[in-house]
Amino acid sequence: MGSSWLYLATVIDICSRRVVGWSITDHMRTSLATDAIETAVAARGGDVHGVVLHTDRGAQYVSAAFAEVCRRHGIRRSMGRVGSSYGNALAESFFQGLKRELLHGCRWTSKAQTRLELFGWMSYYNLRRRHSALGCLTPAEFEQQLITSRTPSLVA
Repeated sequence: MGSSWLYLATVIDICSRRVVGWSITDHMRTSLATDAIETAVAARGGDVHGVVLHTDRGAQYVSAAFAEVCRRHGIRRSMGRVGSSYGNALAESFFQGLKRELLHGCRWTSKAQTRLELFGWMSYYNLRRRHSALGCLTPAEFEQQLITSRTPSLVA
């Protein structure tokens, strides 16, 4: 039987601030983290070879199973030094916003409702929430702007 807690693992694109992968479950085993990677890889079309994934030093991220998933997708792993909070500042900021904007004072009646609310908030975060670091664009708008600026123009 699982715990009454739910755990969330995210993969956030540091360039666009977009949450590209996540996993929500009632345990903190390695599969929580590897499932988040698999959803991120799928969201990016399957080709993420050479991407650098920065994590903290949790047991899930130093496991052989986690290393194998990263190796299989060509993901380079990165971890900060022990006691340094700077390397994971983006993730810390994301979770601080999640707690402040969604979780503070909320009590849901079921895990299904909690999952639905978290999914809705992450959709809002990616599609509607503006970021000062992105010129007040949403992560989705910022990525679209990057794609547009990199697409060669056919105008003569």
